Amino acid sequence: MSSENAGVLSRIPGLAYIGLVLTPLFWAGNAVVARGTVENIPPLSMSFWRWVIALAILLPFGLPGIWRHRQVIRQRFGSMLALATFSVGAFNTLLYLAATTTTATNIALINATIPIFVALLAWILLGDRTRPIQALGIALAITGIVTVIARGDLSVLTSLQAQPGDLIMVAAVFSWGLFSVLLRRQAVPLPALTFLTTQILLGTLVVLPFYLTDLVFFSGGFELSKTTAMPLLYFAIFPGILAYGFWNHGVHKIGPARAAIFMYLTPVFASILAGIFLAESLGLFHIIGAVLILAGLVLATQTRVRTNYPLSKQQAKGDTHG
Repeated sequence: MSSENAGVLSRIPGLAYIGLVLTPLFWAGNAVVARGTVENIPPLSMSFWRWVIALAILLPFGLPGIWRHRQVIRQRFGSMLALATFSVGAFNTLLYLAATTTTATNIALINATIPIFVALLAWILLGDRTRPIQALGIALAITGIVTVIARGDLSVLTSLQAQPGDLIMVAAVFSWGLFSVLLRRQAVPLPALTFLTTQILLGTLVVLPFYLTDLVFFSGGFELSKTTAMPLLYFAIFPGILAYGFWNHGVHKIGPARAAIFMYLTPVFASILAGIFLAESLGLFHIIGAVLILAGLVLATQTRVRTNYPLSKQQAKGDTHG
């Protein structure tokens, strides 16, 4: 985006807030559309072609920056590859795999705990100080996750009957937490568009061998039609490129701490969309789990700017959180 266009956008009243409301809506749509189409498009195909389309759209704009900063990319290639593996490569692939055996509502609720995993991993791996109120928030949110996974019944856990998709989604959130912590430890000095384009390029290459293995030996791919093409375009454009742009603009205008509050809308939007389009219903365990998770998020994110920093890096999820 040129400085002239950025200046025009910054003068539009309320654009930052409109974008920050649309961002969790697009992320929620990522879970709902994935759940609704996973029987027509295999998860690995969904992940691979989502990023191929996004890359095709971004490359004309991002390639000049990649060329200008090729020396930095070459020097930090190992860090860039690790970051791309945990974010572009693993996160959405695992999310789409989770959609095969769990609901969009569960995906969104577990996905909403990303800040908790970031704070927890930053404490474990980086030695960030965790205040008692944050520790309480982390404990509440984890209790909420367990409530959702167990569907309100502890025997589900003791008998190991949890939905595989819920556990896969926990792995996805853990992967994004690792990405955020690594991003702090191995920050790469690149402009946002150059960084995103490079991440998508490397992440697509990471997914490629798994996609080809699945294509040849397991799923056999999918038939390209309007039914399959439209979801892929949605994944690439809305939770990918547009959510990234809106999130960046919102963080720039109102700050990462205030912008992070809008993340709490994701499970709300997901439950509404899933109810409308997938006929998913909310159980009491969803409500209890959501209250615990949201309460935990509020407490755990009551911290200094340093701990909020990884939240601003949701920009690279394209989902990149969806």
